[in-house]
Amino acid sequence: MANKLETSNHRGLQEYSTLELAQALAQRLAIPERDWHRLKSNRQVRALELTVAALVFLIKGQPTEAIARLNQAIRWLDRSISAPPCPTHGSQKN
Repeated sequence: MANKLETSNHRGLQEYSTLELAQALAQRLAIPERDWHRLKSNRQVRALELTVAALVFLIKGQPTEAIARLNQAIRWLDRSISAPPCPTHGSQKN
């Protein structure tokens, strides 16, 4: 049964280009606006988002953009960067 399912999925995936598949994955892993505050500091989520974005740029033949995103993903993983605070939080409106 598993082989039939895998074969069926494989055939369906063949209909899409590598770029389309990477873009779909990037869209799936992007932090939705409604979850931004909850996930903006999640290192794994941010690194995944950036790594897949790098893959999209690499497939598109833009290695400089890919490198920038990979470097930022690494910085999330090694804890050398953090999410900045939201500009509207912590300030009082007059």
